[in-house]
Amino acid sequence: MGDKTEKLLSILKLQPVVPVLIVDDAKSAVPLAQALVAGGLKAIEITMRTPAALEAVRAVAAEVEGAEVGAGTILNAAHWQAAVEAGSKFIVSPGTTQELLDAAADSDVPLLPGAATASEVMALREEGYQVLKFFPAEQAGGAAYLKALSSPLAGTLFCPTGSISLKNARDYLSLPNVVCVGGSWVAPKELVAAGDWAGITKLAAEAAALKA
Repeated sequence: MGDKTEKLLSILKLQPVVPVLIVDDAKSAVPLAQALVAGGLKAIEITMRTPAALEAVRAVAAEVEGAEVGAGTILNAAHWQAAVEAGSKFIVSPGTTQELLDAAADSDVPLLPGAATASEVMALREEGYQVLKFFPAEQAGGAAYLKALSSPLAGTLFCPTGSISLKNARDYLSLPNVVCVGGSWVAPKELVAAGDWAGITKLAAEAAALKA
């Protein structure tokens, strides 16, 4: 587990904010990812919530220099296999099941598993996981809740995701147990639809500067 943890951390530590993308049109994936990378956000999560998601991962993995593309909303072993075959460098799940843990154990690709309670964190620690997704962050108690976990569950790092924005990202990033946050605000649907890649690069640069 150690090597995969290091591999995951090397990706998550590239930047303070990991863009969480819902891609409706795979044709937009490459210019979108290029805009994010140009703004300083190299690690990119594409969620498996649309029919275009796998094609988007495949295109970004193959065509966008500097991008570290991962797949999110992975719910089962079939999702896992498809995402890895498409070129995902890391896998993100909203929660955890034994099926996912088994798929992760058989793969060289690191998993960022979701947890929202102390018991879930403890269970994943027993499985050897040191870096977790805290989801849904705001709804599950926010930065104050995560801060409360930092002492009794010392040694566990989190990537909080869920209703995080430019306004509250620093609340999380200031915590000792937060390595980065996940956010969708850096790629608003209206800018993607308009092809405003310069606007997205600007938002990405603002996000990349949060922990400067």
